[in-house]
Amino acid sequence: MYLSQNEGHHFSLSKFESMLKTNDILFFDSDEFEAIIFHYLEVGKIALAKKAVRLGLEQHPNSIHLLLFKVEIFIFENKLEDADYILNNLHKIEPSNEEIYIQKANILSKKDKHLDAIKMLEIALENTTDAPDVYSLLAMEYMFLEDFENAKINYMKCLEIDQEDYSALYNIIYCFDVLEEKEASIKYLLSFIEINPYCEVAWHQIGKQYCNLKKYDEALDAFDYAIIADEFFIGAYLEKGKVLERLKRHKEAIQNYQITLELDDPTAFAYLRIGKCYEKLGVEDLAIHYYKKATHEDPLLDKAWIAITDFHCRKFNFQKALYYINKAIQIDEENILYWKRFSKINKKLNFLEEAEKGLQKSLELGNYELETWITRCDLLISLGEYETAIQTMNQAIEFYPEMAEIEYRLAGLHFSINQGVKGYAHLEKGLTLDQEYVLLMDYIFPNIFNRPSIQKLINKYKA
Repeated sequence: MYLSQNEGHHFSLSKFESMLKTNDILFFDSDEFEAIIFHYLEVGKIALAKKAVRLGLEQHPNSIHLLLFKVEIFIFENKLEDADYILNNLHKIEPSNEEIYIQKANILSKKDKHLDAIKMLEIALENTTDAPDVYSLLAMEYMFLEDFENAKINYMKCLEIDQEDYSALYNIIYCFDVLEEKEASIKYLLSFIEINPYCEVAWHQIGKQYCNLKKYDEALDAFDYAIIADEFFIGAYLEKGKVLERLKRHKEAIQNYQITLELDDPTAFAYLRIGKCYEKLGVEDLAIHYYKKATHEDPLLDKAWIAITDFHCRKFNFQKALYYINKAIQIDEENILYWKRFSKINKKLNFLEEAEKGLQKSLELGNYELETWITRCDLLISLGEYETAIQTMNQAIEFYPEMAEIEYRLAGLHFSINQGVKGYAHLEKGLTLDQEYVLLMDYIFPNIFNRPSIQKLINKYKA
């Protein structure tokens, strides 16, 4: 009975797995073992791949392909010396086998010896029947070395041989971007388009490059060509929508975002952008409708929760804004952007303790902006919590050691708890850093600022 290659492959797999269950030793030819091992490696079942390699080599001890699979598993397990030992023996038997050099390069790469890995891959290139694969590996080694020029050249060689290697195309554009060669990137893509005029991916990338250069009309043309090449290309409609938004053509932007909703499952991003467009057009009920749809579609999309919260803040409806930001925090309480808004909204509602809690949470989550420290300090001062305010400013000094606005706050706080020596020390430090900022003390601690001894010291520095 004749089996197709695919059916034969499945038959070999089921036969092999059946053998493992029964402990019967069945015979497989080396090609079958190779197919079985390749399958297990592809799906990440390393233990089964190892078993297949062991049994395969018991039946075919001289199979170079099976030994190379053993090498691959050794490298995966970081047993680099064992892998190298086998490769050195194989090299004596088959010195022109490209895979030996590729695996040697793999070992060298793992040891961060990227230049040596490149030398091995160049030998592999002389012996290979699959040049694009080797060029891709060479490019990756150059990427490790941050030699983006040579990485780009090797990815270009991949694309010359296989013009549908879109992974190489994306990597070429990435190299151009890192090298900040935007115009050269467009020039290269346009030359590629001359050979492949219906390559929607290339047109899409041209459009994105034009966007980076703020050449929006050219970008729109490029996205239109991408859509002509593939009318179901969602990425092109999304990018076109974003450009139309920048050009304030919000109705047309909505049409493009709506197309993406019809072509595939709806995305929270598309709903969010439609909401933004309707808000710009002044159609507020539809703006809110689409913001809500975005939060339902993807509750973890923080931009959607922020959009709906900010919308209500702009309308001075802080109670509703607080309702939505609280919902957002229930879903993701590690989001700094949520806590900062939580604080601002509570401050507007004069819930100072809650506002301070929001800033404390922001700091705990790693938001160390000067504004966060200072706003928290000022809230603590309003709440009369001077000791905690001092702790906050002392922590801030670790990040911002020479800031007058911190020193003046510490001066006022120490005077407020009758620690005059520390108060004068911080006041003098503040005056040496920036005398104009001393007015902060007048604003936050007017009674202390107007003390004759304080005024005397300030005037001494003005003289």
